[in-house]
Amino acid sequence: MPIIRNLRRTVRRAYRRTVDLSHPARSPLGSSVVNCVLYEDGARQRGSCPADEAVRRVRKSGDGFVWIGLHEPSVEEFAGLAELFGLHPLAVEDAVHAHQRPKLERYDDTLFAVFKTVRYVEHEELTATSEVVDTGELMVFTGPDFVITVRHGSHGSLGPLREALEAEPDQLAKGPAAVLHAIADHVVDDYLAVADAVQNDIDAVETAVFSEQVSRGDAGRVYQLKRELLELKRAVTPLDRPLQALATAHPHSLVSGEIQPYFRDVADHLSRVTEQITSFDALLDSILQAHLAQVTVAQNEDMRKITAWAAIIAVPTMVCGVYGMNFDHMPELRWTFGYPLVLGVMVTACFLLHRSFRRNGWL
Repeated sequence: MPIIRNLRRTVRRAYRRTVDLSHPARSPLGSSVVNCVLYEDGARQRGSCPADEAVRRVRKSGDGFVWIGLHEPSVEEFAGLAELFGLHPLAVEDAVHAHQRPKLERYDDTLFAVFKTVRYVEHEELTATSEVVDTGELMVFTGPDFVITVRHGSHGSLGPLREALEAEPDQLAKGPAAVLHAIADHVVDDYLAVADAVQNDIDAVETAVFSEQVSRGDAGRVYQLKRELLELKRAVTPLDRPLQALATAHPHSLVSGEIQPYFRDVADHLSRVTEQITSFDALLDSILQAHLAQVTVAQNEDMRKITAWAAIIAVPTMVCGVYGMNFDHMPELRWTFGYPLVLGVMVTACFLLHRSFRRNGWL
């Protein structure tokens, strides 16, 4: 229903997460370092300090961790942090240049996770060129006493997530693994929201395809929706193995057995999204086939109508052609009732043909 779809779109706009530029730890725009915060016993420490000073304080006390957030850093900007925390060069290269598949790598005592972030692009009406899914990337370095997040793209801000975690100090006190879980849960929740929004577009296309008026532009909309769904599938499907590894692998110092049940919950949500995408893809295939079948049927109906009218017009054309040959000796040429008789024969023949075609459904 159009009214219900418009209402859902309005609700999504009202409750959509936005980038919080008023966060107290956010640095001025233009800097790749979004924030650098020190946490001890699940509580955020007041003020902000450089990364090296925060690490020194954490390692001196032997408790807590530092969370550094960056947005699209350059090689030079990230080099200092990589040296400070001893990050592996391969992971650093992936984090700076992006365009990676979702994955999980372990380098000594550091975990490197790559997530694809997604955002639903609002639109009044789906067209053959509409952008539906916008993707970005989020890299997370997790160590014994640090978390480094590197974000690529214009969406996927972690400001609201950080504030939600700070409201739960007991969970935050579990260390960097709790932050990694919160980020994974945040990313998968966005997958669920985008999948639900895409379903509304699929319902709209399905309604249009099976309406009485078949539009040839519907095929372009279905194809565009399949392309956008493929973009979502590339973000969701590869994340299954990393989450399964975090949820079921033998616990180690970074991801303890206490945190693993939380990752299993996230993996379960991801399975739901994967199943949704698979069903969406199959449904779009069926819709596209049904649309092509409808177009074929409509073309056949048009051809039958053209053929029927051509057959009706052929009768007077034939009679007029015969009497237009200008022979001297033709029957009824000089008969008084010849002309009206010929007209009557043509009208009667055309009427009978038209009636026959109407009964057979050709007209």
